[in-house]
Amino acid sequence: MSIFQAIIRLAINFARNSMSTILYYFHDPMCSWCYAFQPVWQDVKTSLHENIEVTYVLGGLAPDDDEAMPVSLQQTIQHHWRRIQQVVPGTEFNFDFWTTCRPQRSTWPACRAVIAASNQGRAGEESMIQAIQEAYYREARNPSDYSTHFELAESCQLDMLRFRNDLNSPETEQELMRQIHFTRASGVSGFPALLLSGKDQQHSLTIDYASADSILKQIVGVL
Repeated sequence: MSIFQAIIRLAINFARNSMSTILYYFHDPMCSWCYAFQPVWQDVKTSLHENIEVTYVLGGLAPDDDEAMPVSLQQTIQHHWRRIQQVVPGTEFNFDFWTTCRPQRSTWPACRAVIAASNQGRAGEESMIQAIQEAYYREARNPSDYSTHFELAESCQLDMLRFRNDLNSPETEQELMRQIHFTRASGVSGFPALLLSGKDQQHSLTIDYASADSILKQIVGVL
């Protein structure tokens, strides 16, 4: 079944049942596999029926830590990058990051930047996610630094005063904890992850880094 056939079938199913369905996308802006999945994820989103609501959920890979990342962990992550390049051909990584930046393990600052951007709408949320990924993986900029987040927010044309006020607000921290707890309660332990929720049922979808069509077929099979 092609993507177009899948869309037609989805339309038929929704004509029978107008109940909204939520597709949860569990991710972390500093997750290298999420970065590799981004092109397919974009194709999935643009092919979804309008009655499927996409909701982003931050997993928060690593809590706050100002210490530099141990060399052994740096080497492990670089190995992951090379592995991703083999599994998902065409994925670009700028390895200069490891010599020009002070790598830190914590991803929570980047997660807060996404939440602060999301307060200005879905477009802001998605723009910030992409901006962090490109800054980190292609431009060798430190995604853990607040200065980077401010620069990216400006490039995303966000309201800078609001972004600065929201970045480390108690409300942002509360929202980050809510999303992390929801991720764990949903049984998600790795990223990216997709969970289709509707009709009082939840279905975990298999991630395919090469084909949006295969993910759409899974959605059709559920609906």
